Amino acid sequence: MFLTDEEKRILDGEKGVGCQKAMELIYALALTFDAEKLIPIKRAHCALSGQEGDTYWCELLVNNGAKCTVPVTTNPYWDTCYLTKFFDVTKDELELAERTGDVYRRIGAKLTYHCAPGLGTNVPFFGEHIAFSESSATPYVNSVLGARSNRESSVSALAAGVIGKTPLYGYHLDENRYGEFLIDIDAEMEDHYDWGILGHCVGKIAGSRNAVLRFKDPVNPGPEDFLYFGAEAATSGAVAMYHMVGVTPEARTIEQAFGNRPIPKSEAVLTNKDLKDREELLTPNGGEINLVMLGCPHYTYNQLLDVERLLGGRKVNQNVAFWILAEFQAVELAERSHLRQRLELLGVRMVGDTCIDEPCWKSFEGRLGVTDSPKCAYYRERRGQSFAVRRLSECVEAAISGRVE
Repeated sequence: MFLTDEEKRILDGEKGVGCQKAMELIYALALTFDAEKLIPIKRAHCALSGQEGDTYWCELLVNNGAKCTVPVTTNPYWDTCYLTKFFDVTKDELELAERTGDVYRRIGAKLTYHCAPGLGTNVPFFGEHIAFSESSATPYVNSVLGARSNRESSVSALAAGVIGKTPLYGYHLDENRYGEFLIDIDAEMEDHYDWGILGHCVGKIAGSRNAVLRFKDPVNPGPEDFLYFGAEAATSGAVAMYHMVGVTPEARTIEQAFGNRPIPKSEAVLTNKDLKDREELLTPNGGEINLVMLGCPHYTYNQLLDVERLLGGRKVNQNVAFWILAEFQAVELAERSHLRQRLELLGVRMVGDTCIDEPCWKSFEGRLGVTDSPKCAYYRERRGQSFAVRRLSECVEAAISGRVE
């Protein structure tokens, strides 16, 4: 592997221990994946998570003099100022959250606390080399925007943001971005939820391979549709790149999607029945609920408007908590337009800068919740709360009745 003289000096510690530690990690990745060199990046995204390991790594770097040299946006942890008004957390849990915010502030990260940076807070251009962690962010920037990122960990993304470089391997190379297998889609894509369930089906088949999707009928997915698809494909599988023929930028034709190589036979045909079967597999029996949780990935302002429209002035059941986790810009717009105030009068609360996989939600554990996101259900079930997965309209009806059928 080739290192420039400057890179060697960083690795030797001439720019301080913090930069040296970051370079050691980048260099180790490069050797592991047989990268021939490092390449410059203009941006990164760090899935900070608010967990001890990620916070420790950031402290190790910044306490030894490291700073971000390119813009590095961050994933959410949880809004400690707002949510502690509603939920009890331990002293240790609160201190870890506050340490997390402090250390990423000191290293010079952009504290966006948003799990979908490609939608607005950190948008790369086509062909740009970047270093993004966060399982739903990586397939979005690779597939929808045509930027180039490996599925980084939070520690490697931060190290790349400090050094301003990442190893040249994986999805940075043309030959690794082409489709590896074909799936035909003969199903109706009516809303974001359908795209999410489709993504869950595709991820189960794909594993970590690059899927090429060929639709029987023309489709025109929007940002939220793409986001839901990628998030769920990375939940049931490890998808970091996919193509939709005639839709995504590196698949204007099926030949382009496969890099002008022979087009393989389709491995599967996914229909409405397959999507329905997948939904039933994800869903426990119904019953009384104590929580509706939306916003994994974070809700956009348009999705907040959808919630108000579906509620139609009706109030949430007194035994149900209704929480929406949204990007901070959506929360700010909702505040300005009084949408937030109108929803709160109906029993719906929203919070920005917060992830579903955080200790502040533990008081709901042990009972049944409802969500429109299989990814949300996956993470919350690991913490002890079962979730029924339903499309948004059914989540709203469950919130009003207090139960899910």
